Amino acid sequence: MSPRALFVAGLLVSTGVALALRLPRLELRPMHVDEAVHASKLDVLWETGRYEYDLNEYHGPTLYYFALPAWWLSGARDFAELRATTLRLVPAIFGVGLVLLTILIADGLGRPATVVAAALAAISPALTYYSRYYIQETLLVFFTFLVIAAGWRYVRTRRVGWALLAGAGVGLMHATKETCVIALGCMAAAATPAALWCRPHGSEQKSQCRRPFPYGALLAGVAAAIVVSVVFFSGFFTNPQGPVDSVRAFGTYFQRAGEGGVHEHPWYTYLHILTYWRAGAGPIWSEGLILALALVGAAGAVRRGASPLLRFLTIYAILVTVVYSAIPYKTPWCILSALHGLILLAGAGAVILLRAARHPVLKSVAAAALVAAGTHLAWQAQRANRFKYCANERNPYVYAATLHAVTDLSEQLERLAAAHPREHRLLIKVMVENCWPLPWYLRGFERVGYWETVPDDPDADVILASSRFEAVLGQRLQGTYQINQRGLRRDERLQVYIEQDVWKTFVRHLQGADAASRPARQE
Repeated sequence: MSPRALFVAGLLVSTGVALALRLPRLELRPMHVDEAVHASKLDVLWETGRYEYDLNEYHGPTLYYFALPAWWLSGARDFAELRATTLRLVPAIFGVGLVLLTILIADGLGRPATVVAAALAAISPALTYYSRYYIQETLLVFFTFLVIAAGWRYVRTRRVGWALLAGAGVGLMHATKETCVIALGCMAAAATPAALWCRPHGSEQKSQCRRPFPYGALLAGVAAAIVVSVVFFSGFFTNPQGPVDSVRAFGTYFQRAGEGGVHEHPWYTYLHILTYWRAGAGPIWSEGLILALALVGAAGAVRRGASPLLRFLTIYAILVTVVYSAIPYKTPWCILSALHGLILLAGAGAVILLRAARHPVLKSVAAAALVAAGTHLAWQAQRANRFKYCANERNPYVYAATLHAVTDLSEQLERLAAAHPREHRLLIKVMVENCWPLPWYLRGFERVGYWETVPDDPDADVILASSRFEAVLGQRLQGTYQINQRGLRRDERLQVYIEQDVWKTFVRHLQGADAASRPARQE
């Protein structure tokens, strides 16, 4: 096979692996709190056609707008028919797209390094896990890389179309999540020293390093960024206050980042997750291969004649990692932007290692070791998304998880509705300080109310109440109930109260169904 054919084959295989790790059984993990909230926001957009940006919560609108085609193609007529698979398909597609985008930087990293980077992006447990999560982070990483890749294409070709695409990517970053300023700031900080670092060796590098500053292309890119951002934040011109609020929101998020609150964690948290993680008697998790290869790639950036792109990526990846580590507010998905930068460096690092092993035997051993370590990464990625660990906090990427018991509760309530004459018009009252993701699981019921404490009149056909409210609820209930308990989150358990007549109707239904299923007795 020719080098070009091997390159194409490597990208196709990496893409296939990315699809295989991201698409199967997207509904398996229970809906996270954040996913359920975003699904509710999407429902408002679907029903009203309007999006109104909230400068305190929820982040930007791209997640919702890109989910609209998926909803339409799914055939779901309303929110009750919408499925988790449909929602999670959106970040999954962007996660696969992240692998395909590497083709745009092949002449900067080199084809072998690009294939390795694509493969590592396909099998990274963190990138895989959050590509199956209906939150903004995977989209943010995709748009961030789009800016870098399109910017590199502009440097190589000086075609204004690439500058426009890079600018559109900046607008999409802004319209996805406020933390885009971290990546953009690190890009700007990395671009200047990378340019100064540029030492021309040969006519091609000399022309790249000494061309006039492209003011026209810069202005075109800035204009594209502004237009894209305004279009999304204004809800396609239905909410003129949105773009203004998107700028004001930076104050809110800067304050939140500094305070940390319940999400405050030590500076080394992300490095701990990526290098070596084990909770209790749980399994060992590590993406140390990526970190080790990234260090080799970064070392290669200081060599004479190293690619300007590799030098830019080295500074950028280090800066993003340092900034996110320094911020007290930490959730595990926030490290994805830094991790992807490290993956690009790791692609170069793997090639440097293989080329350093000059003896054929050493080269074969090194290649076999890299394949074995990569296989281990893919195995971790698969394990992270299996039933046992997809919502288990022994998985380092699980954070404030919803328990599988909520899915069981949802199925129980659906059976109750199927057995009762009122069906989905059963009255359900939910009493818990943080009710999410219950609104997602109760979206098919027409009469549902939510309270953060116990109301004066708590009686209903079904009551879902925090176990902390058990004593107060017992004093105020007038009816008689069948009671059981379900887990919501690790720190929150629900008391499930089913009104006695509703329960008896359900039991009679089960008995009738059981009798109907038994074969008739032969006389």
